[in-house]
Amino acid sequence: MDEYNNQPGQTSQGELTASGGTGTAARMKEQISETAADVKGKVTDFGRKAADRIDNSRESAAVTLEKTATSIHAGGDKLSGVAHSAADKVQATADYVRRTDLKGMAEDVQGIVKRYPGPALAAAAILGFLVARGLRRGD
Repeated sequence: MDEYNNQPGQTSQGELTASGGTGTAARMKEQISETAADVKGKVTDFGRKAADRIDNSRESAAVTLEKTATSIHAGGDKLSGVAHSAADKVQATADYVRRTDLKGMAEDVQGIVKRYPGPALAAAAILGFLVARGLRRGD
């Protein structure tokens, strides 16, 4: 009786076989899954390489900040305590950049945004404006 009820391209449970079209859909689904996995892997690899490049440049950034702090301190003798305070902050930034990797910096930024959402949003808006303005000048 099952043989009588079965249509061509179907199994006894009513499922379509490869000749009935489901095989093509399954192959397409598999290809899409493989492509998605490949793209995900490439994006992950790209992100890892970018983070490594940033982490590798931290030391040179810290050295530059230290030189800036030293210059401000040297010139600050002629200026005021404000210059020395600014130089101390630049030095503290150099120390932070030297000891904190990219992941740690991202975690710190997330913590600041959670604690101070309003000022963080304002700072992001200002930063976005300045970046857009800089890009417009570059044209």
